[in-house]
Amino acid sequence: MTENHLATSHLGAFDYDPAPESASIARLRDAYGLFIDGDFTDAASHASFASVNPATGADLANVAQANSPDVDRAVAAARHAYDTVWSKTTGAQRAKYLFRIARLIQERSRELAVVETLDNGKPIRESRDIDVPLAAAHFFYYAGWADKLEHAGYGANPRPVGVAGQIIPWNFPLLMAAWKLAPALAAGNTCVLKPAETTPLSALILAEILQQAELPAGVVNILTGDGATGAALVEHPGVDKIAFTGSTEVGRLIQRRVAGSAKRLTLELGGKGANIVFDDAPIDEMIEGIIDGIFFNQGHVCCAGSRLLVQETIADEVLRRLVRRVEQLRVGDPLDKNTDVGAINSAAQLAKITELVAAGEAEGATRYSSSCELPSAGYWFAPTVFANVSSSHRIAREEIFGPVLSVLTFRTPDEAVAKANDTNYGLACGVWSEKGSRTLWVAERLRAGVIWANTYNRFDPTSPFGGVRESGFGREGGRHGLEAYLDV
Repeated sequence: MTENHLATSHLGAFDYDPAPESASIARLRDAYGLFIDGDFTDAASHASFASVNPATGADLANVAQANSPDVDRAVAAARHAYDTVWSKTTGAQRAKYLFRIARLIQERSRELAVVETLDNGKPIRESRDIDVPLAAAHFFYYAGWADKLEHAGYGANPRPVGVAGQIIPWNFPLLMAAWKLAPALAAGNTCVLKPAETTPLSALILAEILQQAELPAGVVNILTGDGATGAALVEHPGVDKIAFTGSTEVGRLIQRRVAGSAKRLTLELGGKGANIVFDDAPIDEMIEGIIDGIFFNQGHVCCAGSRLLVQETIADEVLRRLVRRVEQLRVGDPLDKNTDVGAINSAAQLAKITELVAAGEAEGATRYSSSCELPSAGYWFAPTVFANVSSSHRIAREEIFGPVLSVLTFRTPDEAVAKANDTNYGLACGVWSEKGSRTLWVAERLRAGVIWANTYNRFDPTSPFGGVRESGFGREGGRHGLEAYLDV
């Protein structure tokens, strides 16, 4: 159907002047090596690739391309550090290192926020106010657990697993590194971390922080590279545990590759979150929650509320307010502190979003896209809402991982639950209602790992996060996040 641009002339009366953060704060090197055994080193093949700014298409820095010999070196360094140093430290000693790392993240928070925004494309206010503070908070939180593991509920003398191979995605590079590293180190493991190919830079800045914190050599090793690097890490016989966050497709491959081995595995995969709105929900708060649930980080969120289920009696009013609010979103320079929606992370991701949106129109859904002017360079997609969506549409079933919302309707709580559960995924859902009894009734029947009530995309290091079904298994965060790194 025809795309609808809902421009409203009065909205431009309150335009914001640019308020850019300086890119020079990043202080990036021209080139980065692999971080193995406490030092930066060249890849065995001397191969490298460029990390690109998705907002401009310009190269930011060259990073080393790790291959199998590099994985061998990193795993050997991690094993040696585990056997000779880290497994012999006390919990209090490990806590001191984690506290140092957390404080250094805070001290370099402005730099890290700029690096994250340059490399990922997300707005600086999200990097500054959410990603970096939460990364520090995870290290602080697990520093507190390091000398209290016997009280975590996993036995009187829980032991570390050994060497952990950790593969993280491109949507929250620094935060996902913290989610993986902090509990693993607190539990006494050593790590080999592989950041995503398109967003390696904040992990490399984190490597500098590990040096500043004087973390013993080899306790954390960071390998940059592509999917082949990750596959070599997964299949390495010297790795005791694999933790992966990423797509469901890759998660299936990893599960097959570790099947029959002694490796432990946790997976946090894709999602198709349902945000359920009942007719008694406070509409102003709910509209902001819907916006945050789908357009936060350009929709590059595995638990994004990408399916909006609205009770029929208020569906027209919600849609009207929603498309008006979408029109007000500021899209543009991610370094501008006024920007709401930044750049799509890569050309490949933009192509996927474009293809699925085209499928939504072809299947008969009604598209409303912001009339914002998109920059000519880089990768961009206007915030979009689809109405008249059926549960059988691809946009209601497949993870788009972009700023695209599908709106469906329901009449009864039973129908809402049935539609919310009509997916192969099971990562997160939201419920909006002023009736606590209704919220609890619905939450008990939703098949998802995380349920938010009258809010969305709220994260805390003390709270476990993870999915069911094709959204993976295992939990990260909270006391539960220690279990994957303890031999229990």
